Amino acid sequence: MQRKAYVPGVAALLAALLTGCTGGSGATGDATDSKPGDVGTSAAAARPGKYRTLPEPCRQPDKGTLDKMLPGIKELPEGDQRDKAYEGAATVTYDTDRRVGCRWKDDGADATHLLLVDFERVVSYDNAVSDDTEAVEVFASKQTEAHLPDPVPTDPTSPTTSHSSSAGTDKDTADAENGTADEEKNSNKTGEEGSDEASVDPSSSPSDDSVPGADLRPRALEGLADEAFLNDQLTASASAGGHRTVTVVFRTSNVIVTVEYEQQPGTSAEVPDSKEMQDRARELARKLAGTLSE
Repeated sequence: MQRKAYVPGVAALLAALLTGCTGGSGATGDATDSKPGDVGTSAAAARPGKYRTLPEPCRQPDKGTLDKMLPGIKELPEGDQRDKAYEGAATVTYDTDRRVGCRWKDDGADATHLLLVDFERVVSYDNAVSDDTEAVEVFASKQTEAHLPDPVPTDPTSPTTSHSSSAGTDKDTADAENGTADEEKNSNKTGEEGSDEASVDPSSSPSDDSVPGADLRPRALEGLADEAFLNDQLTASASAGGHRTVTVVFRTSNVIVTVEYEQQPGTSAEVPDSKEMQDRARELARKLAGTLSE
């Protein structure tokens, strides 16, 4: 009988101990259930990007810009057909909060032009990485994919456009020393003409786009938004002079904008002018950057 009384007591004690252990395990389990990666309450999340929405791309280029970039539109009869060409066509996207675009096309007598404006809003899904930082990475990948050539090192001893001007002056040193203003003006004019001739060979020209004879190769652009680059590709064509595509990509905060401008000559063998197309694409890019900064 004593043995039987003792056994239930031991069993009760064991049950109590097991219950205590089970309760402790549950408390510990509750503590470990919290996600190690959830730092929302313990650390401040990275700052969101400046832009939460995107503009309506088809409304961005004004009529004057479209007339310049797509001259064939003005050849269309006035009315619905021309109005529709000015309106452009929105590109198909799956999330208009993240990406929007618009395309225009003209079929002129001498050439066909195509224009694309694309806005991409970059959003980081990592609380530790800001939208701007993510946008920097996306922009860098686009620039890498463009395979831009290495920039030409600046050599102060090598001739540049500005040196061409002074070279023209030196060429007429004897006349300049006579002290006549007209002779000095003619000397400067000679230098400017030399600069224009240098633009025929972009690889030997300086990289300052504000002067004649500037480098027309694919390159990074200074002074446009936070960062920017330009690509210029010419595809040979058997029936015409070639199909040229000029692309300007720039980033402002967490938005990346792409301007793609194409020209396909008609039956003529004339090669599309690189400088003209680059100037037009960059002018539109500057306007778009200004609109975003407002």
